Amino acid sequence: MAAAVAQGVSLNHISRESSDIRRLADFYKETFGFEEIESPDFGEFKVIWLNLPSAFSMHLIERDPSYKLPEGPWSATSPVADPSHLPRGHHICFSVSNFESFVQTLKGIQTFQRSLPNGKVKQIFFFDPDGNGLEVASQ
Repeated sequence: MAAAVAQGVSLNHISRESSDIRRLADFYKETFGFEEIESPDFGEFKVIWLNLPSAFSMHLIERDPSYKLPEGPWSATSPVADPSHLPRGHHICFSVSNFESFVQTLKGIQTFQRSLPNGKVKQIFFFDPDGNGLEVASQ
């Protein structure tokens, strides 16, 4: 008997833990156009919920240093801040219709660019302020 497969699946949200959720929220709002939405009050820790209209939500959660979870490459014992490693590493990818002009907005951010082998999709990789890997791809 085959196992049941989930029905009606869609991406609900991605969460990112941060010691500075305001800085991270501002980055995602300014870089990708996320909108801040109503966030619940959990009392013992702060959250900022963001929404990218017609896409998905991102929940930014105040980091609890006692949990000792890795925060991103910057928290590694020997961090490697090289975006050329991201194509094979953990990252979130956003697709944009204005790839070339978007790339111009990343001045001052270390990036790595390439295309898919067939040349049809351009890609740029970089890190957010907490060291989380990001990719932006052309549509």
